[in-house]
Amino acid sequence: MQINLISDTVTKPSSEMINFMHNCKVGDDVFKEDPTVNELEKKVSDLFGMDNALFFPSGTMANQTAINILTSPGDQLICSKYAHVYNYEGGGVSFNSGVSCKLIDKPRGLFNYSDVEAAINPPDFYHSPKTSLVCIENTTNKGGGACWDLDEIKKIKETCIENNLNFHLDGARIWNACLESGYDYNDFGKLFDTISVCLSKGLGCPVGSVLIFKEKYLKKAMKIRKILGGGMRQSGYLAACGLYALENNIQKLHQDHVRAKEISNLLQKLYFVEEVYPVETNIIIFKNKDQFSTKDFINFMNHNDVQLIGMGDNKLRLVTHLDYTSDHHEKFMNLLSEIHSDNLLK
Repeated sequence: MQINLISDTVTKPSSEMINFMHNCKVGDDVFKEDPTVNELEKKVSDLFGMDNALFFPSGTMANQTAINILTSPGDQLICSKYAHVYNYEGGGVSFNSGVSCKLIDKPRGLFNYSDVEAAINPPDFYHSPKTSLVCIENTTNKGGGACWDLDEIKKIKETCIENNLNFHLDGARIWNACLESGYDYNDFGKLFDTISVCLSKGLGCPVGSVLIFKEKYLKKAMKIRKILGGGMRQSGYLAACGLYALENNIQKLHQDHVRAKEISNLLQKLYFVEEVYPVETNIIIFKNKDQFSTKDFINFMNHNDVQLIGMGDNKLRLVTHLDYTSDHHEKFMNLLSEIHSDNLLK
């Protein structure tokens, strides 16, 4: 039995999803003539109470398009030191948009409105880049699946309005955040200029993200998507997976959260674990004690058909997901309980 806890991106479409895909209607989406893509875009924009949406092949491309339409070359955006747009999008902020990042170093990728205020460059000081955008990530990837407090986001929004800043949400795992926190999707739609959401993580689609935005950004978003190579033809087959997932898979995320918390509770009792980050959703980050080798832990798990990754500094990450079953969970919990010190001592 192979168990993959590297990421929720490893999920594969179910037979029901594939059947739904097989029976969808398609057209040429570059000409906006694919009815299934149009249906998905409308469904997602309606969920968030926003004007428009575009289907993208990846979350990175959706984020990069949002940054491009909300900034000008030479500007600066504000984000967490741990943000995906800064760490894991190939330097696209500077490469695609000519924009730099002002980083906020706060635990778990969460910060407050006063941190934003302190990071804004004086608008009349021409030696500094113009601050034009704030980006937040919900849930936070490197922050261990942490959920933002909506009241804090509202305060940051007020700061953005006062300082004429745009506001983007990297909502790759917003489905997890809303399910765990009880917020409505349109609570976020009211606050952001643009929101990206991912369909190919916990929701189990093979590929795809959606960028949601205000009406005034539609033409530029389509232009930037085209420039980045994101214009697709009969992409309704992919969009159909998104429609299926939104109807059938969101509530299943709850089980991912339950299992992640059970793993966290066990890890806190194990002799070789120094710290387990708080677990709110489906990501577990923990740190081994210095005398216990992270490399040997990974090797031990790989030898027992479990895949996971290290994060450096003796930290490891586990991510539960749709394809991590009750049988997988039982086997993994038993493996954790059976690890002996001679497997890990440096």
